[in-house]
Amino acid sequence: MQDISDSLILARSARSLVFLALAILVVVTATMVGSSVTTPVISTWYAGLNKPWFNPPNIAFPIVWPVLFALMAFGFWRILRVIGGGMPRNHAIVAFFVQILFNMAWSFAFFGAKSPLAGLFVAVGLVVSVAAMIVTFRRVDRLAAYLQLPYLAWVTFAMVLNATIWWIN
Repeated sequence: MQDISDSLILARSARSLVFLALAILVVVTATMVGSSVTTPVISTWYAGLNKPWFNPPNIAFPIVWPVLFALMAFGFWRILRVIGGGMPRNHAIVAFFVQILFNMAWSFAFFGAKSPLAGLFVAVGLVVSVAAMIVTFRRVDRLAAYLQLPYLAWVTFAMVLNATIWWIN
């Protein structure tokens, strides 16, 4: 016969799995949306742009982004599973969705619209929103926040790269 503590553990485990699935679903959806406008123009429009000396080879992007998206999903899951996080947890969830929208919007601005200038404006918003997400995550779960630091570093680098591509083209 199960006692009440076993039931609570099972309920928490099921809840945690649902939140893990939700975090993965949100991140995978964002990945697919962004890729849908990026992939078709990599070998055409993007290939024709002048790029700075520090532009990574195209092979770097499909290596780096899955790692960053995995860290993002894991951190978001850690936030979602917090019980009784109140307003700090709610702010962290909102901040996550704001940055993921900027993430997708950048693909549409830069690749979809074929506009490095539009991409640059969105990239600035993305950097700010990722930094804000880290701040709000830290109030709820420090590890979730620290897991986002490579993402912040990458999007900051991407913003500089975007600005340089705009400037030289």
